[in-house]
Amino acid sequence: MPVGITSYGAYVPRYRIKSEEIARVWGDDANVGKGLNVHEKSVPGLDEDVATISVEAARQAMRRAKTTPNDLGAIYVGSESHPYAVKPTGTIVQAALDATPFMTMADYEFACKAGTAAVQTGMGLVKSGMCKTVLAIGADTSQGAPRNALEYSASAGGAAILIGAEKKHILAEIQHTVSFTTDTPDFWRREGQKYPSHGERFTGEPAYFRHVREASERLFADTRTTAKDYTHAVFHQPNGKFPATIAEKLGFTKEQYATGLLAPRIGNTYSGAVLLGLAAILDIAEPDDSIFMCGYGSGAGSDAFQLEVTRNIEDYDRSPREQLATQLASTTMLDYATYAKHRGKIILGGSE
Repeated sequence: MPVGITSYGAYVPRYRIKSEEIARVWGDDANVGKGLNVHEKSVPGLDEDVATISVEAARQAMRRAKTTPNDLGAIYVGSESHPYAVKPTGTIVQAALDATPFMTMADYEFACKAGTAAVQTGMGLVKSGMCKTVLAIGADTSQGAPRNALEYSASAGGAAILIGAEKKHILAEIQHTVSFTTDTPDFWRREGQKYPSHGERFTGEPAYFRHVREASERLFADTRTTAKDYTHAVFHQPNGKFPATIAEKLGFTKEQYATGLLAPRIGNTYSGAVLLGLAAILDIAEPDDSIFMCGYGSGAGSDAFQLEVTRNIEDYDRSPREQLATQLASTTMLDYATYAKHRGKIILGGSE
């Protein structure tokens, strides 16, 4: 039985801060952000969090879907910045969609690949016949300590993927997926800590590059494909440099990965990053286009996917008002002080 994406939605806050502004405040003449190929990043509004971002993305997905919220059998929200430590984000999404309460749901965590893990779970439930449709979401309002390199990239955004099995509704069939996971502690945040710690150069090799490479090469082997067999490719993007590097090492060209590479414009949206890149690709994809996708989460693991776009994409609402590019074109720039206020970095009266 085929299984695939039957609708999708994306949301990125309109607020931005340029890497030059962060560098100016901290006297960073080299501008770490530009070295990472992150020129500006998205910043959540004062009233935005993972729940509101997930709701916005989910509403767009359902608005364009051929099914209704009452067809949902499960909602999974992947994030490492859920607003509550004990209280599922998915319940808020379910209420906002006015969806049936007769469903299963869970919040997922696996650093930046919690969203792709949610997609894999949805595939299994739909393929088994347990659920008609599943909503998988990856969203984050990621954290970066002041003056840390992460402050140049940690951003906000998310995407929602509706997974189903009805051939007449599938926009992109998910033909295969594989994962590669090890205990590689390149990035972590203990309970109660506001900002994460990271292994600096260790986060490249043996963390990001090894896991993405292993998952990608196994998918190539399983499907008997190479980079040349794909129209588009999208990778997890902790910055604008890493995905371009691994893509080219695997044999992909800039033309193949350019559409899904959003980090230079919006930073690292963590659990939302690879799914937002996929949304950007689906916004312009043609029937029979093949898509290679590989997510990554610190700790560490990668999920790789092979997708093929169907003719149903031609009848799907991809008008300018629904495209991610339209959202990204409407921005409001912030200075560092306003950004710090948005991110709770300013302490007033002894409390945040």
